[in-house]
Amino acid sequence: MCCDRVIGRFGRNQRKPNWGKIIVFKIIAASLILLSGSVAAHAADRTGQTIKLGIDPTYPPLEFKKPDGSLTGFGVEITEAICAELRAKCIWVESSWDGIIPSLQARKFDIIASSMTITEKRKEQIAFSDKYSNAPSRLVARRGSGLEPTPESLKGKRIGVQQGSSQETYAMAVWRPAGVEVVAYQTQDQIYSDLGSGRLDASLQASIQASDGFLKKPEGQEFEFAGQDMNDPMYFGIGSGFGLRKEDAELREDVNKAIAAIVADGTYKSINDKYFDFDAYGGQ
Repeated sequence: MCCDRVIGRFGRNQRKPNWGKIIVFKIIAASLILLSGSVAAHAADRTGQTIKLGIDPTYPPLEFKKPDGSLTGFGVEITEAICAELRAKCIWVESSWDGIIPSLQARKFDIIASSMTITEKRKEQIAFSDKYSNAPSRLVARRGSGLEPTPESLKGKRIGVQQGSSQETYAMAVWRPAGVEVVAYQTQDQIYSDLGSGRLDASLQASIQASDGFLKKPEGQEFEFAGQDMNDPMYFGIGSGFGLRKEDAELREDVNKAIAAIVADGTYKSINDKYFDFDAYGGQ
């Protein structure tokens, strides 16, 4: 019966289908679907819109100033690639790190674009984009110090951290009660200055920043990473993302699409390789 039904459908008196044309039509249809998906991916088009970006440019190689005063760094270039993907006009607004979240909430700018670690505590105040980098925090100390990033090893020592950073939160919560003297500074450069002069025994910061911002420079030659990576997600989160006001959900989604786009098309890798010999994105 099954065969009779097939013959009855495509019998001698009926025109047989042209399978070649059917396949071509299916390919065209699939292409149109992909094209529509591509158009949807570019739905985050903010042509003509102005987006203000908050930045603390004191954290090389992520965000810092050239001698002529212009902004540069890995984080700056990633953000500019995001703006290009959104087709938006972006304006940089400088802010101190310890005041950058209040300034966002006060609408002095629309996005924190200054390498901020995504943590649960910060999520209570603001929203975050998907991550755009993920590097562990590490302790830096003088070569041969024997220091480890533990309360026992650091008891009685002076450790520098940047004000408002996840490293400050961790050090104050875990190390200070154990007798570690935690000293908070407004900028990372101030920390390295005091570390070099001997006023600090060690400093705690993002490994990316320490590697290129200090250890590879002449003033950092007598120093090294001390101990292992520090990855406690309770304090150090799951990577760095752009900070936004919670009510700006549409802008957040547009930024997420742009991050995915520059990772997919190789723009991210191109910028990454200008600054690092490792993957700053940190895996999927």
